[in-house]
Amino acid sequence: MKKILIVLLFVGVAFLVSAETAPAPAVDPAVQSQIDAIKGVLPKFAIPMREVGDRFQNIWFAAKGGNWGLAAYMSKYMNNSMKPASLTKPAEYPSWATFYTNGFDGVNKAIAAQDFATFDTAYTKVIKSCNGCHAAMGYGFITVVKQKTPSDVGIDYSQASQATDVPK
Repeated sequence: MKKILIVLLFVGVAFLVSAETAPAPAVDPAVQSQIDAIKGVLPKFAIPMREVGDRFQNIWFAAKGGNWGLAAYMSKYMNNSMKPASLTKPAEYPSWATFYTNGFDGVNKAIAAQDFATFDTAYTKVIKSCNGCHAAMGYGFITVVKQKTPSDVGIDYSQASQATDVPK
């Protein structure tokens, strides 16, 4: 029995080694063309960034109104709206992912703590960061400001909720 297990182990290792060194299978050019066509109609950065901008503005009004669940929801889906860019702009997407994980973490922590003073400070810092990033990427003409009204006026921003109310 021990010899059989040893043989199976060697066969498994040999299979894994050969799989790692084997060239990727060729993709049918017609299938690749269809994949490229689908990828071509997916949003790049501009369209998801519009959603990011709207949700970002709404987060402030939700936090100010004590609707922490809405603020957490807006943050979560602000980040998710950028997922198409992981395929369509693979060179630029890591900048977004790093920003959301590291640069936006102060906002998310303040939302979780339901602390508006800390939130407002972190939110203002993110605005400066966004504007710096836009300038560094050649889009200095895109300047984020804190709006006087939310992007989505059809939402009750003062409905009391907890940051933990957002379903996982």
